[in-house]
Amino acid sequence: MPQSPDKSKRNTRFLIGFGVLAIAMVGAAYASVPLYNIFCKVTGYGGTTRTATKGAGKVLDRMVTVRFDASTARGLDWDFKPLQLQQKIHIGENSLARFRAVNRSDHAITGQASYNITPQKAGAYFVKLQCFCFTEQTLQPGESADMPVIYFVSPDIADEPNLDDVKTITLSYTFFEKDKPKTASRDKPSSARGLH
Repeated sequence: MPQSPDKSKRNTRFLIGFGVLAIAMVGAAYASVPLYNIFCKVTGYGGTTRTATKGAGKVLDRMVTVRFDASTARGLDWDFKPLQLQQKIHIGENSLARFRAVNRSDHAITGQASYNITPQKAGAYFVKLQCFCFTEQTLQPGESADMPVIYFVSPDIADEPNLDDVKTITLSYTFFEKDKPKTASRDKPSSARGLH
């Protein structure tokens, strides 16, 4: 028995609406990771730090200890460690910390560092001016590189009563291997080191 024209139009509208909803959901799924990363960088949610192009402009008497932690993801044949275990700094003071990576493998490897801050509530107040983590790093077999990060703890932290208990902040980095290069491209020169 053929459908009535009204029922056919309703079915068509339903299918079109359902198709648009499905496309929107797929688009939202693809956009969720970049949007979440932007949200974290802006708010410091999940211990994500902020970035800036200039220093705080104000240094407080209050001090904080910044500890450093470094690790590599499984399968990355690098030795990666901080060159200092901690620094005691004034809030608002620009500070320099260095990390060293050594490629222990027999081929060039490109890595990218991810980072985090603990306690997480301090992430929005930890500001990086320059960092090796902003770009990929390529190390040739046996090559080592000292990798700096310039940072400060924002004086705005003093305006947050729930952060008065923050005396120590830990900056953690984990290096992950980027997509393995094709055999022909393994002998390319390594990327620039140092401040980016």
